[in-house]
Amino acid sequence: MNQKLKTACFITFISLFACNSDKKSKNEQLTPIKEHKVISSKNQFNNYWYSGKAELNSYELKQSRYGEIRDGEVILVFVTEPFSLNKQVKLDNAKEAGSDKVSVMKLNQIRRFTTGIYDYSIINTTFTPIDSRKHPHTLKLNTSIQEWCGQTFTQLNLKENSYLVQQFSYFEADGDTETNLPVTLLEDELMTRIRINNGQLPEGELDLIFSTIYSRFTHNKMKAAKAIISKTTTDTTIQYNIKYLNYKRKVSIDVQKEFPYKILAWTEDDGDGQITEARLKKTINEPYWQLKSNSDEAKRREMQLIK
Repeated sequence: MNQKLKTACFITFISLFACNSDKKSKNEQLTPIKEHKVISSKNQFNNYWYSGKAELNSYELKQSRYGEIRDGEVILVFVTEPFSLNKQVKLDNAKEAGSDKVSVMKLNQIRRFTTGIYDYSIINTTFTPIDSRKHPHTLKLNTSIQEWCGQTFTQLNLKENSYLVQQFSYFEADGDTETNLPVTLLEDELMTRIRINNGQLPEGELDLIFSTIYSRFTHNKMKAAKAIISKTTTDTTIQYNIKYLNYKRKVSIDVQKEFPYKILAWTEDDGDGQITEARLKKTINEPYWQLKSNSDEAKRREMQLIK
């Protein structure tokens, strides 16, 4: 399949995905999930996500690293923002941006854990347009990893029919690189897609660019790889299972079955016998960018954060 046809198929899938269609996709590899009985209305979505607050979630973390499980915590910050389509940064003057303005769901994942004497701090940020029909691809993704030996930074920017991938590293084996990847679904955007699209993900075999954190930790180059997404459901949850066909990596994501489709837990299995696991502790909705005073540290205790 040539690149133009691949891109056309993916855009078709996103259009079906955004419209909550129960029709079958013409692309045999991308079969949209059927609608749930409970689907959020546009007003319900807007009232929640455009309320002037962010959704802040804290998770207990069991992180696999260097052959052992480490205790830590994860924070997921979901918030909508006005974004520049051309510059791919948050707009300072959204009212004056005109057609350059696009509303995105931003997800900041802050992951912290300790390995022996030293600690890791990871921030992964994804910018996914709310209007998937008009803007079917995530516009930007970046990941920074800091630990006592050094730091790395990875960024993907959407450039027409490809992602520009820039990687910078303290370590010689990684070096500073720049490359391009064909546009397809990102593992790092699955959670924003779930929140935007009524808890839905595609099912079946598809191309998936695997996680930037996985790429750095395992020293696998960023690339699109074949994966299968399947699901199981209970009365209250949906579990998505992602299995890569040519890599040992498996991921599962547990999702609240009704609006606002919170991420309840997830696991990552890289085939090393150690499984990374995150489980939700607390959710609050706050304009966190305004909570800067010492007295606002009470909100950290409310979120049951360790540090």
